[in-house]
Amino acid sequence: MEKKIINPWEWQKELGFVQANSVSGMQRLIFCAGQVSVDSEGRPLYPGDMEAQLNQALNNLETVLKKAGAELADVVRLNYYTTDIPAFRKIEPKLAGQLEEKGCKPVSTLLGVAALYHPDIVVEIEATAVV
Repeated sequence: MEKKIINPWEWQKELGFVQANSVSGMQRLIFCAGQVSVDSEGRPLYPGDMEAQLNQALNNLETVLKKAGAELADVVRLNYYTTDIPAFRKIEPKLAGQLEEKGCKPVSTLLGVAALYHPDIVVEIEATAVV
């Protein structure tokens, strides 16, 4: 498999995403459901804490990817849904660093939403991976 990053500009790098990923020679495409901050029983964790919830959602995403035979470096798209865009933007640089450490350079969309599946949940991450 070959992944080619397409970036006509540089500004998005500090936010941890790219403008496009061109993928060829892949064998599988993995669509991951939105991951949130829940424990192994599906109980919400860290009510209202954006950073802790984002970290847990990423951990849960890595668990799903591992079970599918993939890792964060295989992710080509991340969609973020949040009830609090200003709180998300405050921790976005740290998130960008975490993704870069794992070799994840996704295209990305951030959407502000009125609510997520549970009132304590403030962020959800949806991913697409290729292997």
